[in-house]
Amino acid sequence: MFLNTIKPAEGAKHYSKRVGRGIGSGLGKTCGRGHKGQKSRAGGFHKVGFEGGQMPLYRRLPKRGFKSMNLQAEVRLSELAALGGEIDRLTLVSAGLVSTLANKIKIIATGEINTAIKIRGIGVTASAKAAILAAGGSVE
Repeated sequence: MFLNTIKPAEGAKHYSKRVGRGIGSGLGKTCGRGHKGQKSRAGGFHKVGFEGGQMPLYRRLPKRGFKSMNLQAEVRLSELAALGGEIDRLTLVSAGLVSTLANKIKIIATGEINTAIKIRGIGVTASAKAAILAAGGSVE
């Protein structure tokens, strides 16, 4: 194979439509643009969603709701005390303390904790970490 012998794959190239070349071509006179109207004229175009001046659909329908792509969840120490044992993201989601959409989970030092718990793969504030370690738990 040489550079001068390379050809595009069969069927990859198409001839462009030759318009306005007489009645027999099937694309003569109006050149496939139909009769009259904005689309038939040179430079005649309208933006996506334009409905001829009528209020467009995207403005007629009510807007509501928003799902943040950067959802951060906070979990209190007092909520973790009720769970006990080993705690990770899956445990918090199944307990209903955190949404499945949350990208970032952090444990904050609100409330008391007396039971030893093991935290795995979750962000912890400095004061919450101190409280967990003081209760005999661990943070990984």
